[in-house]
Amino acid sequence: MTDDPPVRVFDALKATPTPVRYLLGGVLVNQLGAFVQTFLVLYLTFRGASVSVAGLALVAYSIGSIFGTMLGAEITHRFGPRTTIMTAMAASAPLVGSISWLSGPGMLWPLLVVVGLAGLFTQAYRPAAAVLLSDLMPERYQVMAFSMMRIALNIGAALAPLIAAVVILVDWDLLFWIDGGTALVYALLAFALLPKQAPQAQAEGEREEAEPEARTEAESAAAASGPAASGPAASGPAAADGRSAYAAMLRDRKYLLYLGAILLGSLTYAQGHIALPLELAADHYPTSFYSTVLTVSSVVLITCELKITAYLSRLPKHVRVITGHLVEAVGLAVYGLSSRSGAFTIAGAVLVVFGIMIAAPSMFAHPATFPAAVKARYIGTMQAVGGAASALAPLFGVFLWTRLGGGFWLLCGIVTAAAGLLALAGVRQPPEPPPAKDADPRPEGEPEVVGGTS
Repeated sequence: MTDDPPVRVFDALKATPTPVRYLLGGVLVNQLGAFVQTFLVLYLTFRGASVSVAGLALVAYSIGSIFGTMLGAEITHRFGPRTTIMTAMAASAPLVGSISWLSGPGMLWPLLVVVGLAGLFTQAYRPAAAVLLSDLMPERYQVMAFSMMRIALNIGAALAPLIAAVVILVDWDLLFWIDGGTALVYALLAFALLPKQAPQAQAEGEREEAEPEARTEAESAAAASGPAASGPAASGPAAADGRSAYAAMLRDRKYLLYLGAILLGSLTYAQGHIALPLELAADHYPTSFYSTVLTVSSVVLITCELKITAYLSRLPKHVRVITGHLVEAVGLAVYGLSSRSGAFTIAGAVLVVFGIMIAAPSMFAHPATFPAAVKARYIGTMQAVGGAASALAPLFGVFLWTRLGGGFWLLCGIVTAAAGLLALAGVRQPPEPPPAKDADPRPEGEPEVVGGTS
């Protein structure tokens, strides 16, 4: 427990700068129209494509998404978050909108190329949004800011299928035109409302320009090793080069442990959307019951995450991440009891969501604590690892669930607990050394008084 006063939700909302509100609004608008990944397979099979072709297109989108976060990190580092968001969304809009024109026979390769590029540019904005959020939000409310972004994403993810259900009744092609339209709206919002450069990033850039010779070789090495060795405030020219930044990342054992936690945690979390429907179908629950589980999860997360984040703000980061992973692990294990009663499914879903609310804001905010010279790349790498886990999750889930049945959920709980231990080791900072006991409290130059008091 820290000595800082607790963070309050109202105070965080009040302290949120206007550009952050615009940024989160753009994230929400874009997510409301994010239909490609969710409905691409259904759309292509509806248009007469085989399941294998539809699955191949989804793989192309996933691969594009993974590389898109890395590309977005590089563009953000070189040209800034606002330019990255505008470019990514403006390029994404026509690509997504043209998918409906490439769904006919004989268009497989053009379709795969366009879908892959759509995934690339659609996800390229995310590192930029995270960097801008961390630069604009006061340090005290950084974790709350990432919680706000998660809520914006989850509100969009919850409402998008409802919007799609209405749109499909009118015309399937409208899904992709609306998706492209929301991306274009986000690009325009970024151009009109987001700052060209955040004050914090501008100040750091000016300081580095003004004092290029003041940084020693030791400072440069500290910056390249990241917070694990030097703390978040480190900076230096060595980290600005792309190859040296990624090489330093590979040498940073704590950050690699953190990335391992992201990989394992994302693999198991995704099973709520992959293996859980299979489990409920095998247990003869109606399809509507799975919709109920998703609705309960969304309502709990959207209404409670900010309050949970604020309530736990005084706990050290490593305590939050290990606690959240362990709670989620219990929830995943409870899914294994779904065959006995639907109440276990609901209870498992609520526990999973609470675990996510406890751990995820701190986990997602962690790369933003790195120096400005490497922050975008660290954020982009984290998001790429999460994207790779999401792409692998169907193979992991379907293969193991068909062989383990209910025992699969116990395995998921164990893997999530292991992810928590990796996260604990990855984000925990060594305690600050206590002040030296033999330090002389007298001001420099004051004579020593021998015997008695003066």
